[in-house]
Amino acid sequence: MGKKLNPKLQAWIAARERHRLSHAQVQMARELGMNPEKLGKIDNHRQEPWKQPLPRFIEDLYLKRFGRAAPETVISIEERAHIEEQKKTARRVLRQRRAAETA
Repeated sequence: MGKKLNPKLQAWIAARERHRLSHAQVQMARELGMNPEKLGKIDNHRQEPWKQPLPRFIEDLYLKRFGRAAPETVISIEERAHIEEQKKTARRVLRQRRAAETA
């Protein structure tokens, strides 16, 4: 994948590394609609001991909202970007073929 990633996906990759989250936890956070830039506010359990660590907080919230412990299929951010790029390429090729047929 030679192209640069979407800035939104880059933010999730940075958050995954910064907060030591697994691919499943990142996917859960995305499905919950969390903002990767704001995860630091939630993950300050060392300064505020009553807060849960971020990975456990995400898992508990996901269980409460969706009724299951983890997503059925886990796809990493990099895989998701690769799939999206393949879809874009396929659409572009199809569009070019249609344009060639009508011309």
